[in-house]
Amino acid sequence: MLDDFFSRALIAGAGVALVVGPLGCFIVWRRLAYFGDTLSHAALLGVALAFLFEVNITLAVFAVSVFVSLALLLLQKRATLSADALLGLLAHSALAVGLVALAFMTWVRVDLMGFLFGDILAVTRTDIATIWVGGAIVLLALAYIWRSLFAATVNVELAQAEGMRPERANLVFMLLMAAVIAISMKIVGVLLITALLIIPAAAARRFASGPEQMAVLSAVIGVAAVFGGLFGSLEWDTPAGPSIVVAALGLFVISILPMPKLSSNDGTVKQSNEPNAKGSHR
Repeated sequence: MLDDFFSRALIAGAGVALVVGPLGCFIVWRRLAYFGDTLSHAALLGVALAFLFEVNITLAVFAVSVFVSLALLLLQKRATLSADALLGLLAHSALAVGLVALAFMTWVRVDLMGFLFGDILAVTRTDIATIWVGGAIVLLALAYIWRSLFAATVNVELAQAEGMRPERANLVFMLLMAAVIAISMKIVGVLLITALLIIPAAAARRFASGPEQMAVLSAVIGVAAVFGGLFGSLEWDTPAGPSIVVAALGLFVISILPMPKLSSNDGTVKQSNEPNAKGSHR
């Protein structure tokens, strides 16, 4: 089965979707879409450095993403600019520096479109192993910090009072985001990673009754988007990466269509999956 390029694409895409689904929920809850966008833009700088120093691209992208995350934390403490201004500065600066560096490296032939928009149909067995092993590590780490990270999402002061160390959870979350950007870059490209993080989570929000259920549904919707996008790409000869995002968009549109309201027999209101000050984080 792994000898078929389309089968490899399905397996790799499903692996990425299973990982980005739960992380995407925290992106949506915390309104951090711009942060994900910043890391994805910085990935191109990692690609340039990988070619310059002849190192593994995934490791270089991870290193640059971690550096950008730490730089953001440092600038937030020292600079007077708002968080979104700092994110914009880092995102576009890293993208521009990466493009300029690649332009200077005339001895290197780079498939820039492949890095920007992904080339999932070209994944290898090594890529699949990286995605699934790396993704499993990310999910295990996320499960370990889930309670403290969710508590910090609901109320930072309350999390600190309960001794959950939200600062450490936030730092680990940034590292996990960097890892996901690195392993998923080849699937949908640096410009579309944020969409795969946000859209399935946004679609799952409508149907979930709690945070954990939303994380699972987000992963399932992401896998459905990967399969739908790849089969649509095969049928209509469209770019695979963007087709996956379009499929995810279609699922999101379906999720916001009017549906009959469901109520329990005792008339209670369905519990929201959105973290709030009264939410449980057991």
